[in-house]
Amino acid sequence: MRTFSLILYNLLLPFVTLAMAPGALLKMKRRGGRWRDFAQRFGVWPASLNVGVVKMQQTHRIIWMHAVSVGEVGVARKLIQSLLKADDQVAVVLTSTTPTGLEQAQEAVKAHPGRVLAVYSPLDLPFVAEAVLRKLRPVQIVLVEAEVWPNMMAAAQASGIPVRLVNARLSQRSGRRFAKFRPLIAPIFGMLDRVAVQEPEDAARWEQLGVAADRIVHTGSIKYDPQGSAPKPEQVEELACILQSCGLGDQRPILLAASTHAGEERAVAVVYLQLIDAFPQLGLVLVPRHFERGQAVVEELSDLGLRVGLRSLPIESTDCDVLVVDSTGELKAWQQLAAVVVIGKSFLAEGGQNPAEAIMASKPVVCGPHMENFIPLMQLLLKAKGAIQVKGLDEVAGCVSKLLRDPNEASALAERGRQALQKHDGATAATVRMLLA
Repeated sequence: MRTFSLILYNLLLPFVTLAMAPGALLKMKRRGGRWRDFAQRFGVWPASLNVGVVKMQQTHRIIWMHAVSVGEVGVARKLIQSLLKADDQVAVVLTSTTPTGLEQAQEAVKAHPGRVLAVYSPLDLPFVAEAVLRKLRPVQIVLVEAEVWPNMMAAAQASGIPVRLVNARLSQRSGRRFAKFRPLIAPIFGMLDRVAVQEPEDAARWEQLGVAADRIVHTGSIKYDPQGSAPKPEQVEELACILQSCGLGDQRPILLAASTHAGEERAVAVVYLQLIDAFPQLGLVLVPRHFERGQAVVEELSDLGLRVGLRSLPIESTDCDVLVVDSTGELKAWQQLAAVVVIGKSFLAEGGQNPAEAIMASKPVVCGPHMENFIPLMQLLLKAKGAIQVKGLDEVAGCVSKLLRDPNEASALAERGRQALQKHDGATAATVRMLLA
């Protein structure tokens, strides 16, 4: 059955790749990627990367770790830091699919020179997967959170290379959707050597997809593990200076909207306008999920009469109302500077974004009704009264107003959330032990 699944997958793959290529290339260009980088997607690497791999192989065992984009790379970087500390004979080649993800992966290279390399992930074509495996000769492959590559996994299995999925994420909705095609996908998921799940109840969903029960390990969530989660103090200080330069410093309370999607920036700005009569010192920081939308967001909010600054440009005014952040890799640090954090993609889109980083920063968190991708986490937080989930945008102003008026309750809410996440304390170390066992 596995052979049939792979044949069907490879028959469909060229058509899917061609259909997605124009949009993917355009997105890559918008997000700072270069056309010549596309060769890396076929396993054609610059000479410097090839030389780096050869040097690594002379002194270390290579682990190939893949993380799709910024969020997954954040998990990978946290894991790499602990992994390299635990075993000085290990080195990591970190692949990512997006330019923003690769940019963050390069930060891991800077932090661990000689032991980490970063490159675009190869396309999951049979000849490409086999070529990259021959080039890297990894002792294992580690996939972060969700992405599974059938051809790469089949090639790895044929070469005796174990494939592990860590911080495994599978929502109830995705589990139901995959279950409809179980006869086809179970042979693919069955090739996973280990699956490290975030919650005990996740194990049943992975079993349903074809992973043997004895290959599923509960480690907790690396992303929610408080160990190693704080941003660098110098980064927080740099962003505080930016707030100061645009008139949002001097201890002014900041309402921060994190990882917003289209339409949410304007909606939160309207909420902000409802609040400033009662809280004239309040400032607003918006962090769009896709940073390339920054300029469009500035134009949209300017129509509301707001004075708007853009993170990437010199701030010309010292009395901005709103700062739009059009950069990546800074959300943790921005959250440290907030008084209240509103979670994006939870109002005008489905799925939600991860609230854990804000909670680990000891900030009160407000989410909208659509947090479908984080149901176990939200259940944990709401049971502990460690976050607030409102029914719609019309409730946000009143909720934020109460938190700003009562700092003690805001602090208590944040602390309850932080305590709830303590159940994931040690998840990174547990995952490292699994990988090195």
